[in-house]
Amino acid sequence: MKKAVEMLDFEREYTAKGFSAICGMDEVGRGPLAGPVVVCALVMPLDEDKLIDGVDDSKKLTEKRREALYDKILAVAKAVAIVRVEPEEIDEINILEATKKAMRKAVYEIKDKTDLAFVDAVKLDLPVPEVAIIKGDAKSYNIAAASIIAKVYRDRIMREYAEIYPEYDFASNKGYGTAKHIAALKEFGATPVHRRSFIKNFVQ
Repeated sequence: MKKAVEMLDFEREYTAKGFSAICGMDEVGRGPLAGPVVVCALVMPLDEDKLIDGVDDSKKLTEKRREALYDKILAVAKAVAIVRVEPEEIDEINILEATKKAMRKAVYEIKDKTDLAFVDAVKLDLPVPEVAIIKGDAKSYNIAAASIIAKVYRDRIMREYAEIYPEYDFASNKGYGTAKHIAALKEFGATPVHRRSFIKNFVQ
């Protein structure tokens, strides 16, 4: 299990420059054929006694581990904003612009509680200074924590959709284009939670 202190290099670099409330931000769901894109922005306390060991890039953690960390992160976070953009808007403005819009909105929601934003390699126009960190969810404690919150939040949405649209296997694929999902699209057509611009090759 990765120790939280191993992911604090970027945070320490910028606290040494005078920043005191660093916001980490990450998105989940840019690639799926269905469901929203979800962004989390949060400010974690950096006091050693409040660090949560095991926080890491959400993709490296099991679902059970992410669920356990989700509640621990929310219990100590100084500020949290979770923003989702639905498929209809993704189709209207494209997934990159939808992601950027969600990121901006998330930071604006907590702008009074942060003085610097770490973003995962996407340049934005934010109300606070920003630092783009490539693969930041594997390098920054704050971004990793945000990645876990965004992932768990979106996975729960997709499990709810799975109960409404059981044919598409959303509980397992989370909206990604697996063979079973694509076969269901071809047989049953699109649902209201599908991204029409993403499924043109499968549904006429």
